[in-house]
Amino acid sequence: MCGYGMRGWGIVATAVTSIVFLAAIVAAVVLLTRYLNRSSPSTHPSSRDSAERLLAERYARGDIDEREYQQRLGVLRGRQQT
Repeated sequence: MCGYGMRGWGIVATAVTSIVFLAAIVAAVVLLTRYLNRSSPSTHPSSRDSAERLLAERYARGDIDEREYQQRLGVLRGRQQT
């Protein structure tokens, strides 16, 4: 009887270990995929492009006028206006 009980726990331990191992593999694949997608330069715009897009959206919404848009765009592009 004692031998049968130990064999039952061995099966449970093997099942739990297998599930944990498979979860670790899935997590590694997900993390690797996220890392590779994040580091790809072609899929993500530069911070300057992103800032210019945001500035254009603010101008389109009417949050800023043309003078302020041109001034801030010049600053983003490295042309300081006085």
